[in-house]
Parts: sequence; C-alpha cells; structure tokens
Amino acid sequence: MDEVVINEENKSLEIASQNIDISQLIYEIRGKQVMLDSDLAILYQVETHLQMVGQPH
Repeated sequence: MDEVVINEENKSLEIASQNIDISQLIYEIRGKQVMLDSDLAILYQVETHLQMVGQPH
C-alpha cells in the first residue's frame, strides 16, 4: 500500500507520487458537503462494490 501524506496547509493528499486536492472532491448537495464513494475509495485505496438493494452480500 502506498504511503499517504496529508498536507494541512493546502488541504491536499499526496498518495505515492500523486497530489490530490481534496477540496476539488467535495460537492455541496442540498446544503451538505459530500464526497463520492468512488473518490473516498481512491483516497483510502480500497475498491468499491455495487450492492443491489434487497440482495444478500
């Protein structure tokens, strides 16, 4: 797993050799700040899975 470094000064993450501006990943929907699960998965270096409602895991 790559090392993740948080730069508090400019609110960005550095993952391996990638520099990601977190503020560009935050959206406002109905007055709430949200992030997409796909963006969070990239930040946390995990995969997202589609789960159908009413279907077992």
